[in-house]
Amino acid sequence: MSAWRIAAYHAVRPLLFRIDPERIHAIALRSLAVAGGSAPGRVLCRFASGVSEPALAPAELAGLRFRNRIGLGAGFDKDGVAIRGWAALGFGFVELGTVTPRPQPGNPRPRLFRLPPDEALVNRMGFNNAGADALARRIADARPHLPDGFVVGANIGRNRDTPDEDAVGDYVAAARALGPVADYLAINVSSPNTQGLRNLQEPERLRAIVAAVAAVAADRPIFVKLAPDLDGEQRGAILEALGDGPTAGLILSNTTVERDGLRGAAATEPGGLSGRPLLERTGEVLADVRRTAGDRFVVVASGGLERRPPGADLVELWTAMIYRGPGIIGAAVGVE
Repeated sequence: MSAWRIAAYHAVRPLLFRIDPERIHAIALRSLAVAGGSAPGRVLCRFASGVSEPALAPAELAGLRFRNRIGLGAGFDKDGVAIRGWAALGFGFVELGTVTPRPQPGNPRPRLFRLPPDEALVNRMGFNNAGADALARRIADARPHLPDGFVVGANIGRNRDTPDEDAVGDYVAAARALGPVADYLAINVSSPNTQGLRNLQEPERLRAIVAAVAAVAADRPIFVKLAPDLDGEQRGAILEALGDGPTAGLILSNTTVERDGLRGAAATEPGGLSGRPLLERTGEVLADVRRTAGDRFVVVASGGLERRPPGADLVELWTAMIYRGPGIIGAAVGVE
């Protein structure tokens, strides 16, 4: 049972929350990287999460075998620092990135904020990453040490200084670097923290990006990550544009720019909101996509979730781990 693990984390969480959010995030990644690299550390990871081996409920989706349906969402480990650690915690898959073709520092700090009353985060990281080539090397280095059925996805975006007319080239360059080592590629056109990026969700532009990525990574499933702020008509147009192409799956959804009903002091900070406030919207978007597209796409649910909701093929955790700790992984896998 994972309930006591979550309760234990709640007891120490106030101490962790005294540390700057981005600093403690970096500390956690480094610690997990160390733990994932040793047998005792991996045992400790399994104990912390409560996921038994072998993990439950394998699934065959988009031509890939997932050892379970619970994964880590993009943004937590942009550069693949702790791939072996995520596997040791019992995830079925990890989505690394978002990475861009060239390294970039992201937006100025502070750029990550907690909203404890809302169990939410606001981030305006701005695709801070070491570049696609660096991530490709880390995936290749980790690959021989990963368990069967642990799927590694790579989420790709464009550099902030790339002109709109050259955006397709950035996605192609990142796909060329990561296609040979990642199990799937996720196209991020929905972050609110890179100016103009969401304009790439325009159906014809998005279809062109997907086609260009598929041309250089034809043997890799391609997923597209959409914004939760699209209305039904906009989503419908996107689904129609992607329906006869190589897109294998949709990630629903990214962070939101809306701030209705929040209590946290950082609610006015610009950036993308994640966590519990997105839970209702995630369910609505998921239901709408299923009504519109049926089973045409593999659907990955992301946003305010602690377990896989009805209609979702996979689920990605992120902010829930900040507020519930690693025991949330065991709880989510255990209900599969």
